[in-house]
Amino acid sequence: MAASSQSDAGLRVSLEVEIPSDVAFIERVVDLVRHSCSELSFNSHQLALNVPVALSEAMSNAILRGNLEDPEKRVVVRARVDDSRLVLEIADEGVRFDIDAKTLDATDPANLEREDGRGLFLMRALMDQVERFDAGPVGTLGNVVRLTLARG
Repeated sequence: MAASSQSDAGLRVSLEVEIPSDVAFIERVVDLVRHSCSELSFNSHQLALNVPVALSEAMSNAILRGNLEDPEKRVVVRARVDDSRLVLEIADEGVRFDIDAKTLDATDPANLEREDGRGLFLMRALMDQVERFDAGPVGTLGNVVRLTLARG
């Protein structure tokens, strides 16, 4: 594992990317975030697995389930990276949901054939913290899923 150099101490990177509800944009956003994490010495396992899988799942959920692939709706991804952690916020314009109720144990035999709930299960397995909160005032649409990963 690469240690952060003295020149990286205190360095912070913030990104905000807004995309249309189109899965074709996911890979480019993931690459931007991975690059920022790489610059701040996140380990190769986190860069190859944790970050891309969890972020891809969160963005896919926002596009497909939150925004229902409506080309008029947008997804906003915010990333804050420093020498100790990555915090991602993925916001959509969809109907609010209960994150605990939507997270299924993908290893449970009753869920093996299901396609829903796996993304949240993976996010929770790969990140240190996964939480959902409302994107706007009560009565409006919108979700924000926040993923937090400590640098390993």
